[in-house]
Amino acid sequence: MIRKPYGKAGKASTARRIRRKLAIRKKVAGNAERPRLSVNRTNKHITVQVIDDEANKTLFSVQTYGKNAVEGKCNVAGAQLVGAKLAENLKAKNISTAVFDRNGLKYHGVIKAVVESARENGIQI
Repeated sequence: MIRKPYGKAGKASTARRIRRKLAIRKKVAGNAERPRLSVNRTNKHITVQVIDDEANKTLFSVQTYGKNAVEGKCNVAGAQLVGAKLAENLKAKNISTAVFDRNGLKYHGVIKAVVESARENGIQI
């Protein structure tokens, strides 16, 4: 089940991103064998959550801030570190394939670097 955000988006660009996000989530769902990788990018940080949609649980997350942070910023180099750590954690849980959810963001730059780094480290996306 996809949850729609409450209220109105502040800007037109945010509204377009939310519309794209909902359209993507209609088609993409994860399960225990093949979880969904949901990526979020801000101006300072990158966060990737590994989600099992059937159980409605987040298995784990990798980000550039917090306790178990990957040392990096929101740039391509930091995204490559996040992707490598993501692949390492997926392998530790014996998961070799995943579904990618770009969260309404363009598949370009930082978002692309996360996915390509995970693929280089042996995860099939």
